[in-house]
Amino acid sequence: MTTASALSPEIVAKYEPVIGLEVHVQLLTATKAFCGCANRYGSAPNTNVCPTCLGLPGALPVLNRQAVAFAVLAGQALHCQIRERSIFARKNYFYPDSPKGYQISQFDKPIAEHGFIDVPTVDGSIKRIGITRAHMEEDAGKSIHDGFPDSAIRTYVDLNRCGTPLIEIVSEPDIRTPDEAFEYLTRLREILLYAGVSDCNMEEGSLRCDANVSIMPRGSSTFGKKVEVKNVNSFRFIRAALEYEIERQIEVVESGGVIAQETRLWNASEGRTYSMRSKEQAHDYRYFPEPDLPPLVVSTAWQAEIAAKLPELPEPRRQRMIAAYDLTPQDAQTLTATREFADRFEVAAHSAKSPRRLANLLLSELGGRLKAANLDLAESPVSLDGLVLAADLLEENKLSSKQLKQLFDLCFQHGEDFPAVYEREKPQQITDSSALEALIDEVIAANPKQVEQYRAGKKTVAGFFVGQVMRASKGQANPGLLNELVARKLDG
Repeated sequence: MTTASALSPEIVAKYEPVIGLEVHVQLLTATKAFCGCANRYGSAPNTNVCPTCLGLPGALPVLNRQAVAFAVLAGQALHCQIRERSIFARKNYFYPDSPKGYQISQFDKPIAEHGFIDVPTVDGSIKRIGITRAHMEEDAGKSIHDGFPDSAIRTYVDLNRCGTPLIEIVSEPDIRTPDEAFEYLTRLREILLYAGVSDCNMEEGSLRCDANVSIMPRGSSTFGKKVEVKNVNSFRFIRAALEYEIERQIEVVESGGVIAQETRLWNASEGRTYSMRSKEQAHDYRYFPEPDLPPLVVSTAWQAEIAAKLPELPEPRRQRMIAAYDLTPQDAQTLTATREFADRFEVAAHSAKSPRRLANLLLSELGGRLKAANLDLAESPVSLDGLVLAADLLEENKLSSKQLKQLFDLCFQHGEDFPAVYEREKPQQITDSSALEALIDEVIAANPKQVEQYRAGKKTVAGFFVGQVMRASKGQANPGLLNELVARKLDG
């Protein structure tokens, strides 16, 4: 395939992408979906297994109640309808990492369906992406194709993951750009983390995404043949894989070719997809109801009990915090990135004289220093209580921004909290007008040339005088009062 730049904007504009995402999310239970084996990542291979995991004769599944509660909670967080009576089914296929020869899943009667996620678009509007269904199933094991001396001729299998509880969240084909796909996944992950149902760690495989993508002539309502893209392990790579695949399909069609319905693998190092297998023939998984599990009944009373545990979700929380604390949308987005961070900020905001000033200090002064020192908030020498004191002192004009920066520098140099450093250093602002006027008079007398420039119309020279007085006061002049007095003196 040629590079993206070889496709003119006019050719690209002729086609409209159609994207749907299938996201597998491991649920954060202590044990597996149908047995008591530990649901834990990182154990020695093939140690968290039992006859039920391995599908040995006579072993029967017993459904994990917490997995059901998490699946319902996730469905509620995604605005889904929860089915009171759902059915488990056997999805029959053979693969080495599935020792039973089938996967316990849900087919025609999933536990949750008809939900949505709202995502921002490039023009600033909000687009609703439909969720077809969120169904429960168990994970398969893991085939390991490299890392061993004989990996060139053998594949190793770790069955620890067999039976891990999953929900598969299937979107409607409502996504039209790779950026929309990125936003959808970002918000999906945020919602699941807020709900506490998964750690959503893509590196450990607890959140995995496959993308279905096709193209159609712009203005058409008939979808083209879809291609499934697998092996994508980050949201950034999903966006890149979709960009590549859309361009590839456009180039195939423009050159007179036909899109093959297939599964393709993303190669991150090369930035391209490769054909894995054809999907022209639909797999016959021979679904039938799981004979060893009765229908799953989630009564309205149990649904209400689960719903009572649903926290305030990210987007409603952002809107409330913008209104309550006079935050910018960008600051609210950052402050609500995780539930824990938002909780800690709100506790501090309730005691601050200006929550907005507190947010500015947290995200700029403190956040910048933490990033430079490679520390997280829990490791900060300046506590949130200390940050509240700093914000209050600024709000009351008892500290200048320059003084606060100096005090924060000392906090990080000595590993001390802000209240202790402030009490020891005790910098004071000069708020006495007569004292500041005396300093201003001295600076004006010493710089007649700049006075002439100001009075000739070059008003920006006022900043020179403010800087000189601030230097003479060792940074202790009250900035607001100083600016006012300088202008009055120069205009007098």
